Amino acid sequence: MQFKSHMQAALAEAEAAAARGEVPVGAVIVAPSGAVVARAGNRTRELNDPTAHAEILAIRAACAALGSERLVGYDLYVTLEPCPMCAAALSNARIARLYYGAGDPKSGGVAQGPRIFAHPQCHHVPEVYDGIAADPAEKLLKDFFAARR
Repeated sequence: MQFKSHMQAALAEAEAAAARGEVPVGAVIVAPSGAVVARAGNRTRELNDPTAHAEILAIRAACAALGSERLVGYDLYVTLEPCPMCAAALSNARIARLYYGAGDPKSGGVAQGPRIFAHPQCHHVPEVYDGIAADPAEKLLKDFFAARR
């Protein structure tokens, strides 16, 4: 099977989040077959829920659709480096591969900050691929925050 990036779908979710007034982060979960099983954008403000990050919502939707608490063999595409909470959730869900766009020096939890996957308490470490469509992901975030200043 040939590799196909699903970052465009994650970017579409991020754009939809921005249109709702949410921080523009989007996530997509892809089955081993290549089928998209869940997609989400941030909804923390809409749901009054600090855990309603795109990754968490996508994991919840995929687990519900599959009837399982684990997503073994599944990939997650997200437009921004996951925060520590989301990185821990990816590990707990047993996501196989993480593809993310923009790095997050302020709140990242994968390549920066606490580096969740590097801790011995982290029981599962996904393969990590960063910088996928980083430029459009960064632009979306910068434009969103510039409009609010």
